[in-house]
Amino acid sequence: MNKPHATPRRFRSQDWFDNPDHIDMTALYLERFMNYGITAEELRSGRPIIGIAQSGSDISPCNRIHLELAKRVRDGIRDAGGIPMEFPLHPIFENCRRPTAAIDRNLAYLGLVEILHGYPIDAVVLTTGCDKTTPSQIMAAATVDIPAIVLSGGPMLDGWMDGELVGSGSAIWKGRKLLSAGSIDNEKFLEIAAASAPSSGHCNTMGTASTMNAMAEALGMSLTGCSAIPAPYRERGQMAYETGRRIVGMAYEDLRPSAILTREAFLDAIVVNAAIGGSTNAQPHIMAMARHAGVELHSEDWMKYGYDVPLLLNMQPAGKYLGERFHRAGGVPAIMWELQQAGKLRAGRITATGKTMAENLEGRASNDREMIYPFSAPLRERAGFLVLKGNLFDFAIMKTSVISETFRERYLSTPGQENIFECRAVVFDGSDDYHARINDPALQIDENTLLAIRGAGPVGWPGSAEVVNMQPPDALIKRGVSTLPTLGDGRQSGTSDSPSILNASPESAVGGGLAYLRDGDRVRIDLNTGQCNMLISEEELARRKGEGIPPVPPSQTPWQEIYRSTVGQLETGACMELALKYQGVAQTLPRHNH
Repeated sequence: MNKPHATPRRFRSQDWFDNPDHIDMTALYLERFMNYGITAEELRSGRPIIGIAQSGSDISPCNRIHLELAKRVRDGIRDAGGIPMEFPLHPIFENCRRPTAAIDRNLAYLGLVEILHGYPIDAVVLTTGCDKTTPSQIMAAATVDIPAIVLSGGPMLDGWMDGELVGSGSAIWKGRKLLSAGSIDNEKFLEIAAASAPSSGHCNTMGTASTMNAMAEALGMSLTGCSAIPAPYRERGQMAYETGRRIVGMAYEDLRPSAILTREAFLDAIVVNAAIGGSTNAQPHIMAMARHAGVELHSEDWMKYGYDVPLLLNMQPAGKYLGERFHRAGGVPAIMWELQQAGKLRAGRITATGKTMAENLEGRASNDREMIYPFSAPLRERAGFLVLKGNLFDFAIMKTSVISETFRERYLSTPGQENIFECRAVVFDGSDDYHARINDPALQIDENTLLAIRGAGPVGWPGSAEVVNMQPPDALIKRGVSTLPTLGDGRQSGTSDSPSILNASPESAVGGGLAYLRDGDRVRIDLNTGQCNMLISEEELARRKGEGIPPVPPSQTPWQEIYRSTVGQLETGACMELALKYQGVAQTLPRHNH
């Protein structure tokens, strides 16, 4: 519940609507808002104007639920004494946006910054769902620094086919292998895909969508229990209403992202991400949110704070179940309760509820121990990202929670060389090259081959593509070899169960070591020391550098060119580097427009 508003604040919107020093400008600002029926008395009442950042649309199906949820948000805002104003966001749809949805994260961020800074908005409800809709909006809220709260749209209902759970995204990768093996035909493949998406909502697996909404809750940017409620459940509409009510209280309290998004909050997010088997895409997004909030995070923090955290959540792709059961088992608060009891959180920090995270987590233990394991008896002992470096890159990560027993036995169990393996590399320049050549017998791809892909990073693609989780050639899949070691300077879907080495920085397009890898090179990977190297001499490496880097495809749109000219590497969040100096921009009002 919101506290009584005992001490009225002067809100920034009053500089537009209640400014006796500029009555001519006040008239101009008020005039056109009244043309759809809102009154001058409302706008001049001193009540906070609450923005609803609408991410739902017909071309954003994962977020389309927000077209309905916004109605309940409006109800909550009105009942708590605020005035709602809904506005659209640039759409981001992971599955359909070409060349990759990653290119739109920074564009959506820019657009939201301009709206929140330039319009009479005192606080904002951020409507999130699909992968990059969450970080883009939190990045913008951090830059502007007005009171902000996240309302997740929620995952789809669990998918079922032939009596078995089929998870969104994960079903695609599994179906693709069955198709290559000749076990199913094209129509069956499409049936599996459709079965995995049975309702409104985002991915029902612990892919990037569920991960990033969990991260918003772990950071303290949403109400407790918000992220995991399935989109069609009645509790989702109830959460929308309570979120609308709460943001009004946050406006009066002036509880801003700068108070919530602390280093302690981001370290807790790293811990929670490991415990839930979260997406590898969390790494650049968490880094980006932190940097826009002015918080120092370091590449080594992923190992220092996250690597030894056990896997507690039994959810695809690292586990067995899907989103509905996660919600019923207690969702993110139940995971964080386990971590809090084990002393792994910094839970004395303030959150969007107005309470500390420790207070939010009281009484949140799970009763479903098949879904959420106790910290003392986890599903897997170590689940964090392993950070690697070497002459191929300065930074890359491997998701350890999806290392299967088959993969471990084949590559990581040589007596005396545990967690160390060498492979012969086959190198692809982008996914078109991969799809064109993966089944070429001349490549002689076998169990001892590492598939490497380059040209897939922020500059090279552009945008960084989810292409690193490459499957083996059809001939190997038919022999029962469904996974090979893979490496690349792009990303992979958060729904993938591939233990790829990815997010390699610097990427090949800016001269990273992958640019100089050649077919047939031996690559040695030592998970014990975090080293990944191509086994060539310094002299040979220098000779190859003299040959230059692989060609980068031309930009196809103005934004692609702007994106490439401003973006950093995945290690540091693939941020628009020039934007990082802008923080707390709403604290200075923009100039009048006449």
